[in-house]
Amino acid sequence: MKTVKFFAVAMVALVAATSSVKAQFSAGADLVSSYVWRGVPQEATKGTPNVQPFVSFTVDKFTIGSWASSSLIGNVKEVDLYATYAFSSSLALTVTDYNWGFTNSYFNYGTGSDHLFEATLAYTGGESFPLSGSLNTFFAGANDLKSDGKRAYSTYVELSYPLSENAKIFTGAALGESVAVYGTTGFGLINAGVKVSKSIEITDKFSLPVYGVLGFNPYAKGAYFVAGITL
Repeated sequence: MKTVKFFAVAMVALVAATSSVKAQFSAGADLVSSYVWRGVPQEATKGTPNVQPFVSFTVDKFTIGSWASSSLIGNVKEVDLYATYAFSSSLALTVTDYNWGFTNSYFNYGTGSDHLFEATLAYTGGESFPLSGSLNTFFAGANDLKSDGKRAYSTYVELSYPLSENAKIFTGAALGESVAVYGTTGFGLINAGVKVSKSIEITDKFSLPVYGVLGFNPYAKGAYFVAGITL
């Protein structure tokens, strides 16, 4: 319950701050052809469409929100909570509470918990040098263990660079042994590819954002193609 209480306190603090700072709510959903996360397929049956809704609440430099994914045939179920502090327009720190699978009660944060906690430091490049990157480390929770039973502190680093206004290339690697999370026994390049976005004009006032991602997992000798629609 500690994490839920943390997000509840964060929400109260954000609401209290709205008296002097403009608050912003955001919500939406992606419909994707399959769920691939950091180069790793998240389904036993590959290619199953997923609905991925999200909500967020921002006050000044603070944002709290939730992101989820559910397969249309019920194979994947995930509900994540996160809190972000933006140091500037280019640098932000995020703490995420992941919950995959729901094999136990969502409110179980003890032995046998499904929760994993990650800290992410993200940098967004400027116009003169638009290279962006993120450092992501799991620091607590369940199922992030090495083969010897010790905590793996699974860490993933990703860099991306825009090719144009609607296309970017990216590459990401697991920095060490991460059998449970990334399927690596050491350093491994697990995610590399290109993402292309497009807005399809439906009417004069409504356009539908769509995107395609062609990616490869060299470590696992795998490839994927994901098509998505943002609503």
